[in-house]
Amino acid sequence: MPPSSSSVRTPRLRRGAATLEQWLDYLESIHPTEIELGLDRVLLVLRRLFPRKPNARIITVAGTNGKGSTVAALEALLMRAGRRTGAYTSPHLHRYNERVRIAGIDIDDDGLIRAFNAVEQARKNVSLTYFEFGTLAAFVAFAEAGVEDWILEVGLGGRLDAVNVLDADFAIITSIDIDHVAFLGDDREVIGFEKAGILRPGIPAVFADDAPPRSVLQQVHAQRVALSRLGEDYTIRQIPESNTGELVLNYRGETLRMPDGPLPVKSIAAAVVAVRTLEPELPVSVVEQALAELSLPGRFETISSSPRVIVDVGHNPHAAGWLASQLGRLRAPDGKVFAVFAALGDKDVEGVARALAPEVDEWFIAPLDVPRGLGVDALAQRLEAAGLPAVHRCQSVEEALDQARQAASEPDLIIATGSFYTVGQARTALKKNAS
Repeated sequence: MPPSSSSVRTPRLRRGAATLEQWLDYLESIHPTEIELGLDRVLLVLRRLFPRKPNARIITVAGTNGKGSTVAALEALLMRAGRRTGAYTSPHLHRYNERVRIAGIDIDDDGLIRAFNAVEQARKNVSLTYFEFGTLAAFVAFAEAGVEDWILEVGLGGRLDAVNVLDADFAIITSIDIDHVAFLGDDREVIGFEKAGILRPGIPAVFADDAPPRSVLQQVHAQRVALSRLGEDYTIRQIPESNTGELVLNYRGETLRMPDGPLPVKSIAAAVVAVRTLEPELPVSVVEQALAELSLPGRFETISSSPRVIVDVGHNPHAAGWLASQLGRLRAPDGKVFAVFAALGDKDVEGVARALAPEVDEWFIAPLDVPRGLGVDALAQRLEAAGLPAVHRCQSVEEALDQARQAASEPDLIIATGSFYTVGQARTALKKNAS
């Protein structure tokens, strides 16, 4: 994610010769704020790039948590159906290229640079944020590659997010809870209204949780959206006789088996319902095989064993609650859970800590030396305010991970979480140690 542009000097670009790193520095500098919700500026540039709606199927995914898992599942399933896919997600763990995938493969530097050049030429004197510029560049890359299905993850909210400049042909809302309070408010009804902004009249859509806010249902009714709801139009249930961690998804009289993790089950089920609607001829056996093979870096991902080290990008109380439930299922009767934790200052750190506290035995905390990152002393103070005074203070995520691994034994679990940055640094540290 970009730093605040107020401290970045606008670099000069030699059009056609700039590297990707120089382009990303440039993107960070051309708008006075990191986030500015609104579609007017993006729409103006979009119309210069695409005078007509792209000849593709637009699938838009919004929600507080679980969006990345839904996008990954959609991508895998649509590719199995023979579709050429493009997936746009954010943020990234290690390289910006991860945000733009074409046919399941991260875009290369040259493809991004071509797309950035196209947006720069089209925007003229229009000021775009880092995310807005990158969103339009993803659109350009997808069009250049002849992508049939554009799978677009909303960055923040929905109604005023840059992704929403394109009318969705299919929409998914994964979950609605409290996050990004400064931009979206602290009420599920208000947040639901913002996320329901991705809906369009008459399109099919999925709501992946069983408790949609009234604000979402009002928009569904007003726009006559063909909504599939968990608990009403499709169900997920445990197989009583199964010892393999399988679930059954029932939709339109069809029964389909899916794994109970490691990715959020409701998010994966929403993707399945979407694909059964969009590509009904795809054999159930192919869907089941694709789901069995599905994984996503940074999402409840095991990156080491003896002791087991898991990373998860959850950074709000809703995500932390889900993570705690997964840890509770995995921990051995005689095992402990050690948390490697670092976070951004504008997140509900106290709420995340309280959600994880019932499953975490010891905390190893670290600073994040990034914009909005909390120092270790400030993080300790916020955890103390959450009722967790006993923490081990470390100087980096790598050091915290090392200390947790030294403290842990074979039956124990280590979870590194709190931010995309935390997970990215933990993954890098483990790879360095392994090599």
